[in-house]
Amino acid sequence: MIFVKRDPNLIPKKLLKVAERAQVQLEMLPADQRVAFIKKKSHIWRAFKRHLRAMSYGKCWYSEAKGPQSPYDVDHFRPKSEAQRSETVKDEGYPWLAFDWDNFRYSAERSNRPSTDEETGEVVGKSSWFPLVDGSPIAIWDDRCTKNEVPLLLDPVCRKDVSLIDVGSDGRMRPSITCVGTGKKRVKASIRHYALNLPDILEARQDVMRDVNDRVETLLKSIEAANSFEEAADAIPVEDQRKAITALTMPNSAFARAARAKLIEKGLAGLIAPPEDYPAIVA
Repeated sequence: MIFVKRDPNLIPKKLLKVAERAQVQLEMLPADQRVAFIKKKSHIWRAFKRHLRAMSYGKCWYSEAKGPQSPYDVDHFRPKSEAQRSETVKDEGYPWLAFDWDNFRYSAERSNRPSTDEETGEVVGKSSWFPLVDGSPIAIWDDRCTKNEVPLLLDPVCRKDVSLIDVGSDGRMRPSITCVGTGKKRVKASIRHYALNLPDILEARQDVMRDVNDRVETLLKSIEAANSFEEAADAIPVEDQRKAITALTMPNSAFARAARAKLIEKGLAGLIAPPEDYPAIVA
């Protein structure tokens, strides 16, 4: 997971107006007609997909997966028609947020839809899961106190949430070094419900870390050679190698969090791309 900075300027005003009109209609409906209306208007949030995709450089906001063969959804962070709070408790969720783009997250299918972890047999995927931390208030139609809720799942648009989770040396997502107490429970729940440690995604993350490690070893040898043979130093591609490593930490690279973690592990955090060098987002 990596922080996603949302930009409303990337969304056409015409599309925002369409969503606003649907919201006005929804507000006037009786409770027993809302779910059917929301389902009928599913094309509205789907129309936001490419604009949400641009905000994360084409990556899943939860897993950082990126690829043309991976199906992607527009997930409602707070479920629009049913919220599963636990194995036995569920409620109507957050129907008033069905057309609110602030509630949309660009998600790879395996993070958003139920599937089975091939190693554990456990059902993973967010789907309608939206548990809250014990003691949290629960927003309802007549009291929309979502700002007072404390979700158990981490939100990629919240910097504090993203700081709670990190990549371990084995490539598995885990609590960060500063994550304690309830934070650890949130990370554990997020890893499961966003399917962050499934075998395929774990392997892809490990591949990135191995690539970074190999490139770093090559860079260090090049630096050593340049320092040993100063007369030939300018011919050794140290800068090109450095740029190639730094590029893997850019937010447009798949599993950039894993690349950054490997550099930090090797004591080379200085090779991580600074925000001012991030590529521009193009809608």
